[in-house]
Amino acid sequence: MPTDISRIISDAAYQAYERRLFGQVRNAPIPKHVAIIMDGNRRFAQELGLGNPGVGHARGRDKLEEVLQWCLDVGVRILTVYAFSTENLTRPTEEIEELMRLFAENFRKVGDDERVHRYKIKIHVFGDLALLPAFVREAIAYAEERTKDYDDYFFNLAVAYGARQEILDAIRELVVDAQKGRVTADQIDEKFFSKRLYTGDLPDPDLVLRTSGEERISNFLLWQLAYSELYFVDVYWPGFRKIDFLRAIRSYQQRQRRYGA
Repeated sequence: MPTDISRIISDAAYQAYERRLFGQVRNAPIPKHVAIIMDGNRRFAQELGLGNPGVGHARGRDKLEEVLQWCLDVGVRILTVYAFSTENLTRPTEEIEELMRLFAENFRKVGDDERVHRYKIKIHVFGDLALLPAFVREAIAYAEERTKDYDDYFFNLAVAYGARQEILDAIRELVVDAQKGRVTADQIDEKFFSKRLYTGDLPDPDLVLRTSGEERISNFLLWQLAYSELYFVDVYWPGFRKIDFLRAIRSYQQRQRRYGA
C-alpha cells in the first residue's frame, strides 16, 4: 500500500510539473522547425533486457508517434527526424530486414492516419531512397501521395540519409547545370545552393535535439544546421518523455531571449 501511495503522489507531481512546463512553453515563441536525431533504440532494448534490437526499434516508432502529437500540441509546424542513416546499412542483415519491415508498415500507416489528414500534415521522405527495398519505396510513395496537397504542418523523415552525400549530390547537379550553360558562377549563393538540397523547400531547423547522451551531429543536415540551436538529452529515444521535449523547447526560448537582450 505505501508503494502505491508513493507512486500516486509521484505521478501527480510529474503531471503537475508537465502542465507547468507546458504553460511556460506556450507563453513564449515556439520554434517553427524542430529536428531530432533519434538515438538509442538498440541500447534501450539491451539495458532493459527486451530481447533483440527490433523491440527497441518498435518502441522507438511508438515514441515518434507521441512526439509528433507533442509538436502539434505546442505549435511546432515542421518536424524533421533522422530515421535511418546510410551508415546504418552496415548493421546485421536480420536487424536491417526488421527495420525495413517497420518502415514499410509505418509509412502506409501514416498515409492512412486520421490525425495526419485532420491536421493536414505533409509527409516527405528524403535520402538516397534507391538504397531501400522496392516495397519500402512503394510505401513511402503512398504516404507522400496521400498528403502531397497539405501545407499546414510538415513531417519529414531522413531515411538512407547522409549529409555529406546530400551536399555532394547538390554539387554534382550544379556542375552538370554549369556545363550545360544553365547556371553561371555569379548565380550561386547560399540561398541558391540550399534550394538544391533535399530540404530545399523548408526553412532551416531552429532547434536540433539528440537523445541518448551523445553530443554530436552524426552527418545530419550539416549545411542546414549552421545556425540551429543544439540540445542534447541523456535518455534513449524510446524513453524520451514529454517533459524532456518541453525542456528542450524552453531551453531554445531562453537562448533566444538572451540573444535578443
